[in-house]
Amino acid sequence: MNMRTISQPQVSVQATNTFLRGVYNWMTLGLGITALVAYSVASSPTLAQAIFTNPILFWGLILGQFGLVFGLSGAVHRMSAGMATGLFLLYSALNGATLSVILLVYTAASIFKAFVVCTGMFAAMSVYGATTKKDLTSWGSFLFMGLIGIIIASLVNIFMASPMVDFVISGLGVIIFTGLTAYDTQKLKVMGESAPMGDTLAIRRGTILGALTLYLDFINLFLFLLRFFGASRD
Repeated sequence: MNMRTISQPQVSVQATNTFLRGVYNWMTLGLGITALVAYSVASSPTLAQAIFTNPILFWGLILGQFGLVFGLSGAVHRMSAGMATGLFLLYSALNGATLSVILLVYTAASIFKAFVVCTGMFAAMSVYGATTKKDLTSWGSFLFMGLIGIIIASLVNIFMASPMVDFVISGLGVIIFTGLTAYDTQKLKVMGESAPMGDTLAIRRGTILGALTLYLDFINLFLFLLRFFGASRD
């Protein structure tokens, strides 16, 4: 009886750690694919020109990415493990194709600096989210409202073209996605704790959805930091 009481929490912790490890492994693979595709496109003048001088192709890639994110987020629980995984990896590749522009616009040194800072901040907040005893649920609505705010402000600033507004948006973006990293990590930890043991399909779907969530947090945090550290090649 005592042995069962002791071993049950250990099994739960082990299952949660396995779930989170799967999330981070898939997220890392997705980031690796994005980086590889971005480098390949940026290194090929033909591919870069085909994407960035053809509005139909460029916006097709953008809309395709939105479709994949919404499709995965809303229907992942009805997909097979293979389809969910394939769509996540496809999204990572398409995102790499469009993000290749940053390799053409910014210097390698500024991209590396932003990546290092982003990795450190992401890791710190992810550890905080996974280990804190504080319930971060209340952060959700605040961060979501902030996210909607910077999206609207960014659209308005397309017409205003104000450097000050752009600076404020970048600062708020860093704060929001730093907070979302901790919030989403804690949410994924709870998901891992409640994952049905032995249901490999449900666990795989959960890890892919979690990988997509943290992937988006990392990419957006990186892009907002790059707006601070970014030095143009011109």
